[in-house]
Amino acid sequence: MLSTVAILGAGAWGTTVAKVIAEKGHDVVIWCYEKETAEEINARHTNERFLPGVPLPKNIRALCDICEAASGREFLILAVPSLFLLDTVKQLLAVSSIREGETTIAVITKGFLPTAKGPRLILDALEDYLPGFFRKSLVYVAGPSHAEEVSRGKITGLIAASQSPKNSIRVRYLLKGRRLLVFASLDVRGVQVAAAVKNVIAIAFGIMDALKTTGTAEMFGDGTESLLLAAGLNEIQTLGMTMGATHPETFTSISGVGDLDVTCRSVFGRNRRFGREIIEKNILESFRDLDDLIARIHEIGYLPEGVAAARHVKILCEKYRLKMPISIGLHQILNKEIKPVDFLNSFLTDLS
Repeated sequence: MLSTVAILGAGAWGTTVAKVIAEKGHDVVIWCYEKETAEEINARHTNERFLPGVPLPKNIRALCDICEAASGREFLILAVPSLFLLDTVKQLLAVSSIREGETTIAVITKGFLPTAKGPRLILDALEDYLPGFFRKSLVYVAGPSHAEEVSRGKITGLIAASQSPKNSIRVRYLLKGRRLLVFASLDVRGVQVAAAVKNVIAIAFGIMDALKTTGTAEMFGDGTESLLLAAGLNEIQTLGMTMGATHPETFTSISGVGDLDVTCRSVFGRNRRFGREIIEKNILESFRDLDDLIARIHEIGYLPEGVAAARHVKILCEKYRLKMPISIGLHQILNKEIKPVDFLNSFLTDLS
């Protein structure tokens, strides 16, 4: 049975998900913030800025009017970066089919959302703004995936997590295909924390990887990277269980160790790339501190979600009184309080 689907956000991942769904014959519209992106998708069926070299199905229509895109759709998938997600959702309240709870909403954005109550999990924050129909019914989709691979048909696995088993399964069947495996989960909090914090660890991993490959720090090797990855997974699980994760195995599944591994090691990882460029290009030099970096993040040319997540994780560590040396150390690096080599040396000391 074919469905009507709207994807809000025409970045690499949003465009890829639109492609996957459209290839199955569904009616897909994609909302674009940039007018030129919408014109390109409609005229040439490509999105060279965000997903270069990938032809798109002709049954994807691009719109710049968010309410028109979302109106009357059976499924709505939010792919807007976390920094802008709440403002986007507030606009949806003008759509009658959203006000009446007629749409199944899924989220593929990673990170925490900044609110007056402090950093919050994405679905928790969205439930405060959306009508009551959507409480405990939103679906969160994550897993070890890169748009560059999924859009080219590489075999990939995802998790569709929701407190509504029905909606989790519905989104699973919407997305899954011969080369895209999708599994259902009830551990909404665990999957969300894993998806957000792995980006923080990946920046630290990129820093260590650059220090190792450039010969700046001879004491770092492949085993050291595995040590960092394992310790990072412990931090993810620590915060996840503290914030209400219901299944410890979430962190040893594809949404935990799987997503962390690919984010840290893949050449497509934006957070790993940003970590490497801290060493290779001294990319932090032109920013005063972390707040300045977040305010001017567009100047980097791509969006490493782990930058904002690092600030949020620090706040959560203080709130829950957790010891998370990698996450706190990365915050200090981004805030220009400590040099990367000094951080990594102190991190290794803290582990023993």
